[in-house]
Amino acid sequence: MSLKEKYTAFIKQEAKRIGFLSCGISKAGFLEQEAPRLENWLSQNRHGKMAYMENHFDKRLDPTLLVDDAKSVISLLLNYYPAEEVSKEQQKDSYKISKYAYGQDYHFVIKEKLNALLSGIQSEIGEVSGRAFVDSAPVLDKAWAAKSGLGWIGKNANLITQKVGSYYFIAELIVDLELEYDVATTDYCGTCTACIDACPTEAIVAPYVVDGSKCISYFTIELKDNLPVEMKGKFQDWAFGCDVCQDVCPWNRFAKPHNEPLFQPNESLLNFTKKDWEEITKETFNKVFQKSAIKRTKFEGFQRNVTFLKD
Repeated sequence: MSLKEKYTAFIKQEAKRIGFLSCGISKAGFLEQEAPRLENWLSQNRHGKMAYMENHFDKRLDPTLLVDDAKSVISLLLNYYPAEEVSKEQQKDSYKISKYAYGQDYHFVIKEKLNALLSGIQSEIGEVSGRAFVDSAPVLDKAWAAKSGLGWIGKNANLITQKVGSYYFIAELIVDLELEYDVATTDYCGTCTACIDACPTEAIVAPYVVDGSKCISYFTIELKDNLPVEMKGKFQDWAFGCDVCQDVCPWNRFAKPHNEPLFQPNESLLNFTKKDWEEITKETFNKVFQKSAIKRTKFEGFQRNVTFLKD
């Protein structure tokens, strides 16, 4: 076994031990296929008011500009599919929250695991430089995960795997270490259009193309302005994020519950009624969502969403 093979096997083993669902590795370099797609998406204003998407265009496409002497992109998946979610019956009397926000803010949970992995690599292999990324930096997570064989990018623009569907976070370690590289997998969406047909705001404008500026997640999380009147009645009670295109995906029949204690839902969140949400005070909001991704909207933003759904 060569050193490259040995190091690669160790990294994948260590990633599993730390709790990641899976690990794939790609050679760091310019994402040629993604460049025209990203340029086109931005020029058509599919990012709406997410101005940050226009920044660092070159870095988004080339990790060697993010990490000196980068050789490999280690992509990692972390499952967040809940064992217990708000029942269909209960949903009728509650506003809906994306499953990824049930527990503690994933940024912190994953960052800790990535740092543990990098530290493990350094202990085992020696001097390895690298940086951890969790969707807050200009890295095309899904493109790298697909390139390293962890799944394919589906018609809803999410990364999908045959074995566990798509309810997981994607993160990366970009390191200056040469490793064995994985190959991309096949696209198994076939002729299915379930996600396109089900999207409440018709945000999936073509197979594999999502207009971010029409997505419920964009409206309820990213958009800081007033919600557009023409979207009234289309949100299907989603107050934070939206899972529709994942919920209808046939591959998510194979989703398995996560075993990350920090992603366990806050009990009060599972039992909130519409009335509870409508009457929540700033103090209660800050207390319940102190460590949650939901605090990103701030109390005022969440109130705006609930008021929009209620009126």
